[in-house]
Amino acid sequence: MGVVIPLEESKNKLASIKPLVDLTKADMERVNQLILSKAGSDVQMIPEVAEHLISSGGKRLRPMLTIASAALYNYQGDNHIKLATSVEFLHTATLLHDDVVDESDLRRGKSTARMIWGNQASVLVGDFLLGQAFRMMVEVGSLEALDVLSSAACVIAEGEVLQLSVSKNMETTEDDYLSVIRAKTAALFAAAAEVGPIVANAGKAERNALKSYGTNLGLAFQLVDDALDYGGKAADLGKNVGDDFREGKITLPVILAYRRGTEKERAFWRDAIETGNNSDENLEKALGLITKYGALADTIARAIHYGTIARDALAPLPETPWKSALLEVIDFCIERVN
Repeated sequence: MGVVIPLEESKNKLASIKPLVDLTKADMERVNQLILSKAGSDVQMIPEVAEHLISSGGKRLRPMLTIASAALYNYQGDNHIKLATSVEFLHTATLLHDDVVDESDLRRGKSTARMIWGNQASVLVGDFLLGQAFRMMVEVGSLEALDVLSSAACVIAEGEVLQLSVSKNMETTEDDYLSVIRAKTAALFAAAAEVGPIVANAGKAERNALKSYGTNLGLAFQLVDDALDYGGKAADLGKNVGDDFREGKITLPVILAYRRGTEKERAFWRDAIETGNNSDENLEKALGLITKYGALADTIARAIHYGTIARDALAPLPETPWKSALLEVIDFCIERVN
């Protein structure tokens, strides 16, 4: 069962990531070549596991942000390629680790690496990719870029632990949830966008603008992802609708429906999420309660709010095709629910 959530402002033409893809195409081909090169190893299982996830159809949005944010400030060198590849390796490593922690079976519609090679291989290959990411950061020679990306890696790990601490706890607040997604998702978006102006030797104001853009784009992106788990389609999600419910994840649609419900309805949520009574019948009931209390629409409203902050962060920048493409990415991320 899916719930269609209309956007408040309908547009004749849905936003697309294509302008960003087209602008970054030449550099992203170099990034993809470097990804394949740096994922190589004499240990046969390492490139097998890495290639499985790297080739699984991700949009490469985060490294594209690094390429675009460097181009905004007319960067002419090669270091943005290594930094963009480092960003993608950080992201890929966290996915490998996430799937083990969450015991996930599907990732982008394919079996997760842990289902094919096991949990140990997934964790260790993730560690290998983290090591390669940091080697490339050091090769770039920018202490500032290294500081931003290494700090993001620490924050992401903190977010994972924080998510574990609130997992299956129905007393989790919206503030707790936002702290998790700010660390788990927004931190890498922010770092990916900030290292572009760093490597281009732009000023502090420019760095802060792109960092704010990345942070708020990441928040909007994750809010929409969490709404899609209850209001999307499996074909679009690359996983099963309701996977967050089955895994006992506390996301904003659940938090809102729980807090707005009657005591009997809250008892249902505690039984379903905390006790693990997550049958298909209970998923249907959960979807009904989420719809009843407008939890999906309000989750999307939050996403639109953070998208607006991201848009305002770029407002002072000169009008260029790069800026237009980055702005359209905001709409693309939100319009995935349409």
